[in-house]
Parts: sequence; C-alpha cells; structure tokens
Amino acid sequence: MADFYAHFSWILLVINLFLALFIVFLERRNVGATWAWLMVLLFIPIAGFLVYLFLGQNLSRVKRFRLRKEFRSIIESVVEDQRIEFKEKKFKFNDHSISRYHELVHLHLISNYSLYTQDNAVRIFADGREKFDALFEDIAKAQDYIHIQYYIIQKDDLGRRLLDLLTAKALEGVTVRLIYDAWGSSKVNKAFLKDFVAAGGHAAAFFPPSIPLINFKVNYRNHRKVVIIDGLIGYIGGFNVGDEYLGLVKKFGYWRDTHLRVEGSSILQMQTHFLRDWHLALNTHMSGDFSLFAVSKPFTGNIGMQIVSSGPDSSLETIKYSYIKMMYEAKESIMIQTPYFIPDESMVTAMKSAILSGVQVHLMIPKKPDHQMVYWASYSYLRELLELDVHCYLYEKGFLHAKTMVIDGKIASVGTANMDIRSYKLNFEINAVVYDSQTAKKLEDLFLKDILDSEVLTLDDYNNRPLYQKTVESFARLLSPIL
Repeated sequence: MADFYAHFSWILLVINLFLALFIVFLERRNVGATWAWLMVLLFIPIAGFLVYLFLGQNLSRVKRFRLRKEFRSIIESVVEDQRIEFKEKKFKFNDHSISRYHELVHLHLISNYSLYTQDNAVRIFADGREKFDALFEDIAKAQDYIHIQYYIIQKDDLGRRLLDLLTAKALEGVTVRLIYDAWGSSKVNKAFLKDFVAAGGHAAAFFPPSIPLINFKVNYRNHRKVVIIDGLIGYIGGFNVGDEYLGLVKKFGYWRDTHLRVEGSSILQMQTHFLRDWHLALNTHMSGDFSLFAVSKPFTGNIGMQIVSSGPDSSLETIKYSYIKMMYEAKESIMIQTPYFIPDESMVTAMKSAILSGVQVHLMIPKKPDHQMVYWASYSYLRELLELDVHCYLYEKGFLHAKTMVIDGKIASVGTANMDIRSYKLNFEINAVVYDSQTAKKLEDLFLKDILDSEVLTLDDYNNRPLYQKTVESFARLLSPIL
C-alpha cells in the first residue's frame, strides 16, 4: 500500500508539473497571474487545474473579437478625422477649459476608437428607485426600439416589472433586444422569458454554458449595463436589475450606486458596443444595422463625453489606461469610489505619484463586503497608501457599488469598471468619461455627502487590526491577480 501511495504521489507531481509548464510557457500570462495560478496548482493538485479550466483560460488568446470590416471602416474614418484635428490642434472645444485634457481625449481616440462628442446632456442617479422610475418612464415612451443590457437581472419583483414592460412594448411593435449575462443572470431561463419572446421580443444570453451547468467561460463575463432607447436616450452605470438595487434586501441594506442618463451623440458609441455584444452573444456577423446609427433630431446638450470599453474583446487595457491618465492629470484632488479595490502596480504607482505631488487622494470602499475574499484582498493594498496620507473612507450606510472617479472637480468617469484587475483584463466593461465641471462637481458633492455616512480609516486603525485578519488579507493578496 505504501508503494501505491508513493507511485500515486509521483504521478500527481508529474501531472502537476506538466500543467504548471502549460500555464507558464503556453499561456504567457503576466507574472502576477502566473504565480497566482502556480500557487493554486501547488496547494490544490489536479483539482487546481479543474479550477483553472473554469476560471483561468486566456480567452483573448483563444478568440479575438473584431468589428466587421464595413463597421470598422466607418468608425476608423470618423476617428481618423478627429485624430488629425487633435494632432494639428484644430479641434474646437465648446468649453475651452477642457482643452487642457486633450491628451486624455487622444488616448481614448487611439486606444479605443472613442470619439469625443460635445452635444450631450447628462442626469446623474445615485438612488436605485429614482433611476428605475426614470428608466421605466423612458421605456414606456419608446416608439422604435429598445436595446437593453445588464449583467444581473433577478427573477424578483423589479426583474419581473422590467420584463413585463419590455413585453408590453414588444406587443406594441417596438423592437426590443435584451442581453443578459448567463452567469450573472443565472436565474433567467426560457420560462421567465416565455411571454417576452412570444410577444416578439429578442433575448440573448452572453456566454452561456456549452454543457448544462458547466461554463468554461465563467471568468469572462459581460459586466456592462447599457440601455439605448430610439437612439435618443441612453443609460450607463453601475445599477443592475434586482430588488437589492432598490435597497430592499436586508443583507445589503441601502444600495449606493451611480448611473447616468444621457442624451447626445455619445449614445451612438454605446450603440456600437451593444451591437458588438449582441452579435457576439448570437454568434452572428454585424450587418444590416446601419439604420440604428441614424440621428432623427439634433442633440442640444453641451457636455463633452467619450465612451470607453475594455475586456477580452480588446488587446489593450483601455479602462486602466484611462484611470491612470486621469490620475496623472490631477492637480488638486482625486476622488475614487469602488466596491472592489485590487489595483495592479501601475495603478498604485499613479496614486502614490499623485499623493507625493501634493494632490489630495480620496478613496472610498464599502465597509460591508459582498465577496469576502475580494474584500480581504482590497484591504491588503491600503497600508502603503495610508502611509502616504491617502484619505480612506469605509462606507457604512449600506453597500457601496458606485464606480466613479472625479478629477479636480472638472472631469469624471462613471461606468461599470471596478478598480480591480478583473475589470481591466477579464470582464467586458464600459465607462463614460465626462468632460464637464458641473457634472463633475455634482459627483464630487455626492462623494462629500457619502463621507458623512462613512468611517474614516486611519493608519493606526489599519495597524491595529487583529492578526488573523492581517493573515487572511495577505493570503488573499497573493491570489488577487485571479480574483
């Protein structure tokens, strides 16, 4: 029996070594992720590789996502014209003070085909009830089409209200396209969608399991929350669809999030991202959708915006570059709200550089976690920032889910991307970068209001944490590249 266990141990060792070599030499990941996966294989032999099959596949190596040639040629043509204007310094900003951010605008143009539009009007929502009241009102008025996409749609009261309204609009003859993430919206099934589909609605699950109950793309989820109504109104931000987002679930209490309602040409960029995801979910080609980019009336807003996306469908970590560049642009203050704070080295360096340059950096995260391991990993990154005098706040009123960054009260980012490695590399994400001091000031005022519902975390508080908490945080940090 002893010989059997000895031989079996050697077989496990050889298999584990082979799997480790596969990850190191064939996948060619970044060093942090490689070491994290090697730790999983070391401490959980064989079973660790099964975990890797579900969570670790490098999808960007397996499959690249591309716009069809006709769409790409149109976008590239328009973007190139704007690039030339910026390069030759001929672009005229509605608000001359925004011209100081021309490098940030150019970054998004180059890395993400993100046009700068300045005819937008923006309304901010920080409360779920207000957001969904406005959304349902806009949906009820739709005449041509509704494009709606959420990571999570719950089979609860709010989820049913939304689906009933979409079903009613489909019965009126309005074209309704619904994208839901197969993992985040795991409770959405054919029975739930039956009446909607029977009414003429169209639904697509994003990356559903190839085999029932077994999803090898569990690590690559569509985290975007986008609604486009008749090409005239758009929604983008952090709220998903469920009773918890109305503050009705005791576990979370009040739900603090940030969402934007947009009217302006930036909606056409949101449309592009929606259609890419729609055809990716259906495994079809983008064709015959050009009419959806027609504008039925001129927009009259004056706010500058860019829509920036990131994920496996991009070879660049565009949203991470966006966050970093915004921080380097700061002269006075940086205000960040994020439920998950797992920055990579470049992000930490940008924050440290800002603090050492005299910029006040304010960081707010939830005191109440929804994912314990991620929460522990987030805490592990705070010490080096607290030592440099970052202002850190733990939101106590409920759960903080907002993903916002405000720079100097002048520009801001609102969207779906957390400040973590998963949002930069793994999830399909989308943010709106707003170049408008009035909008940024409103978001800044919301941050200051949230401070009143937060606990200030000092370096002394951090150092006085129990030893067991420090230990689990350190372990969680080792796994942070794959959380």
